[in-house]
Amino acid sequence: MNPAMPDPVIDEIREIRHRISALCDHDPAKLVAYFQQIQAQYADRLITSPKSAPATTTQSVVHSDADKTPSQPTTPVAKS
Repeated sequence: MNPAMPDPVIDEIREIRHRISALCDHDPAKLVAYFQQIQAQYADRLITSPKSAPATTTQSVVHSDADKTPSQPTTPVAKS
């Protein structure tokens, strides 16, 4: 897209962002707090990727060395 071309959608997004910033007195700390509050308010609507999802209790369990069994080395399979 040519940067000189006006884009009404982008202009609208920028205007909304500016109004939200003005509500927070253009203070970055207040802005972060505002967005965190909005995120918490609509948490049921958020979709998280598996990489960013919080670890479950089974994923975060730390085992001692006695609990570990040595793993077998894997041999690469040659592709035909």
